[in-house]
Formats: sequence, structure tokens, C-alpha cells
Amino acid sequence: MGKYVIKCGKLYDGMTDVLQDNMRILVEDNKIVEVDRHVASNKAEEIDLSCATVTPGLIDAHVHLGIGTWSYRRHETIYESPEFKGMISLRSAKESLKRGFTTLRAVGNNCDDAYGAVAAKRLINAGYFEGARLMVAPYYTGTTRSHADASALISSNPSVSSFIWDRYHGRIYGPDMMRDIVRKQVKHGADFIKLFATGGFSTPTDGPEDECLSDDEMKAAIETAHMLGRKVTSHSYAPPLIWKQVKMGIDGIEHGALIDDPKLLQYMIDHEVEFVPTFCPYDGVIHRDEEKVKTWPYEMQIKLHKYAEWLCRARKLIVDSGIAFGYGTDFTANHNNFENGYEYETMLNSGVDPFRALSAATRVNAAILEMKGQVGAIAPGYFADISAWKRDLLSDPKALLDCYFVMKDGKVYKTVTVE
Repeated sequence: MGKYVIKCGKLYDGMTDVLQDNMRILVEDNKIVEVDRHVASNKAEEIDLSCATVTPGLIDAHVHLGIGTWSYRRHETIYESPEFKGMISLRSAKESLKRGFTTLRAVGNNCDDAYGAVAAKRLINAGYFEGARLMVAPYYTGTTRSHADASALISSNPSVSSFIWDRYHGRIYGPDMMRDIVRKQVKHGADFIKLFATGGFSTPTDGPEDECLSDDEMKAAIETAHMLGRKVTSHSYAPPLIWKQVKMGIDGIEHGALIDDPKLLQYMIDHEVEFVPTFCPYDGVIHRDEEKVKTWPYEMQIKLHKYAEWLCRARKLIVDSGIAFGYGTDFTANHNNFENGYEYETMLNSGVDPFRALSAATRVNAAILEMKGQVGAIAPGYFADISAWKRDLLSDPKALLDCYFVMKDGKVYKTVTVE
């Protein structure tokens, strides 16, 4: 750590939807001290980013850290060891940092990774490894045959499938077990709880309209987590189940890709329900890119084609609504989990205003992570998490795939370009 003055070509500070010219940022140790056009050097080392647009270090609010390579994920889930999956979390956090994403919200894992994301968070915080700062839900919390049940990938062998599922830390049967699982995850380091209340697209034995938790189980999770000072967010798709959960007091909804009910979106706005829509994974079918769709597992192709019109209708409604959604990637089946910039491309190509997309990856996500005042803005007192980009953020959908500079906690790291 040291003392730096950063010269910005343009600055997006994460608080106002404008690009400011010729701003300077004074960094001392791990904090931002001053932001102004006339910051004095005061014997600080100068970092010249006058050729780039400077932003806060970006935040991805929906990542699955324990995946090595997306195209190999199913094999890893069944055949790799908990140690392998846990160590992959460190690699994922490091690679995201190189791409300008300095904070990640890890929304669980659907296999035994030995609390890998929690361990990765502790090791990064202790300075043993480089990586983005982490906010962690250790495991998906769900029932047999739900989207949380990775043993469904080998359901044709019941004895092996049962063996795997019986050792999964997030499996629940009934409200009492739900309470205990929530308490255990908090005991072992959960920052929040992630529910799998419905099925999904990428798993073989469930669908996005399936309701996989009972009302009593969902209420038990929300009540117990709130008693322990933790938020609860839910993997959910269709309006009927989401209506039910938001009326129960759930804090957040992940995906919501089938929300075609404007009254539900308004209710979520009025009750400040956090929403991370993860647009990118559905792009192949929404934009009729059959070559991309063919790279996905067969059952995923079938389900995406089945729901294509519904997905398109809901996407347009969500984008046209006034809801303040977060930026989350959910890359398990089309990109590696550290290639976080692709969601920006999807947002802009879906008609999202660039400033709305940038605010999703900064101040909106900072609030979701309960880190407002620490990350998501370039302002005095915030952590010195700073990224810079040479492409035009307001016109180039691929701009966040080309990170020019990244600093986290006042330390400069090397960057990598995806494209």
C-alpha cells in the first residue's frame, strides 16, 4: 500500500449518472481520501489513466465460484473432490479481480466443496491469496429433486446419487431441518442464505415453474435467517411463487426471468425487494442464436426453447420497468464464472441504458451486499477499489471485457482482456 494520485480521463463515480472530465483521486493506503479536479500530488505516486474511463471497482452479485470450466461443470460436480472445488473458488476470485470486478457475491454451490467459498473469503481477507473481496452463501438450500440437487445429474444410478445427496450440506426436509441448516450455514460463515425455491433450466429433473419448497419451509428459512441477522435470497422464476415469497418477507429474488406481471414488479419496487435478473444465460434463445444454444446440455435446450416467448416477454417488461436491479452473471453454462463483463453486453443489447447497467454493478449491488459506504463508489472514505476501461462505456457493449487497470484496497493488480 502507499499514496497515489490517479489522473482520470473520464470518471464515473458510482453515485451520479454522468462522466466527469479530468478528475483526480487521492488514495492513501486502502482508502480513497479525496476526489476533485485539483487534488495535489503531495509526494504521492501518480497513476496516469487519462486515456481511460475510471469507475469504482465493479461488483458481480451472482457468481458460482466452485466451477473450474463451464463446459466441464457436470463432470466436476460429480467426480471432483471437495478440495478441488474449494480451491477453484480462489482461482475464480483472482480471475474476476483481473477483469475489474473487485467484489463478488457468491450465491452458493450445489455440490460438496467443503465450504470452499467461505474458506476463500477468509484466505483472501488474510492476505494469503489475491482475489476479489467476497460475500458468501456457502450452499444452495433446497430439497430432493430441486435445482439444488446436483445428484440428479447421476440419477440413473440411484445408489451413487443417494450417496452424493446424503452428504450435501444444503439439503433439507421440512421446516425444522430448514431452521437447522440455516443455523449451521451461519455458524460456518454464511453472510446470507440462498434458497432454491423452484427448479431451473440447466438441471435434468426439474423445471422453472416447479415449486420445490413448501410454504412452511420457506417461512422457516426467512424467519430463522432474520433472527440471525442474515438476508435471504431465492432462485425463483415464475410470478406465482415470487408473489408468495415477497409477501413472506424475502429479501431478494435471483433470476426472475419469467416475471411477466407488472403488478408484481411494482410490488417489488414498493417493498424494496432486491432483484438480480442475470440476463446473459438466456441470451442464446432470446436472440435466436441456435449455434450458442447447441452448446448447452440437451435438457436445457429443450426447456429454453419451450419458454422462449415467455423469456422474451418478461425480459422486455423487466427492462422497461422502473425496478433497480443488480448486476449478476450466473455463469455456469455459457461463460466461465470470472468472465463477468459479458452481462454488460447483454444489458446494453437488451435496451438497458449504460448508466443503469453501471449503477447495477456499483451502488445497487453495494446496497444488496450491505456494503454501502465501503464499495460501489469513488468517494472519500470508501475502499480504494478502482477500475479503468479504454473502450467507450456508453456505446460499446463489450467495454467491460477489456479491463485496462484495477486496484483493490489500494493495491494495483495486473489485468486481463477477455476479448
